Amino acid sequence: MPMKLAEVLTVLAVLLAPVVAVQVQKWLELFREDRARKLWIFKTLMATRAATVSPEHVQALNMIDLEFRGTRYRPVTAAWKTYLDHLNSYPKDDEKRQPVWGERRVDLLAALLLAMGQALGYEFDDVHVKKGIYAPEAHGRLEVENMLIRRGLLRILYGDADLKMKVTSFPVSNESLAEQKALRDAIQQLLDGKRSLPVAVSKKDDAGGNT
Repeated sequence: MPMKLAEVLTVLAVLLAPVVAVQVQKWLELFREDRARKLWIFKTLMATRAATVSPEHVQALNMIDLEFRGTRYRPVTAAWKTYLDHLNSYPKDDEKRQPVWGERRVDLLAALLLAMGQALGYEFDDVHVKKGIYAPEAHGRLEVENMLIRRGLLRILYGDADLKMKVTSFPVSNESLAEQKALRDAIQQLLDGKRSLPVAVSKKDDAGGNT
């Protein structure tokens, strides 16, 4: 007796259900892993937005192109490209422009974090991203000092600056000091007429000998 279409579909559904369930489970796992990587980047950037030269912050930035792909994340990649272009244009030889550059950097980083947060389902405003963070003053000073130290060392290594040295003393032995003092005293006595310089006079005979 031939099977009806409904019966065939029922059998197929029973047979394919385990395969479909496994495939769906794999898709869900891939989705969770993909979202977890994106969340790690976003949370790391948010947590280190006051320490932009830290290794964690730089690593998270460099992973944006790898993880945020596709039309859905186009606002994120566009904001990242703009921010990256600004980072690469640091006016290191123009100290007057550096404060302006720094303010612009903060604005562009905030725009990047806002775009990333919206793509991942987080709602933040511009003020919260810029100011809603605890950053101890000591950490800021330490970051600036480390940057200055690195710059100074690089200038010395590349020959653009000299290493200043101040010599306060030379290592000498007590015996050498005593000999130098005795020599100075003897010369001073000669100059003052308090001491005479012994002179020996010898006379040679016709044969060439001394008498």
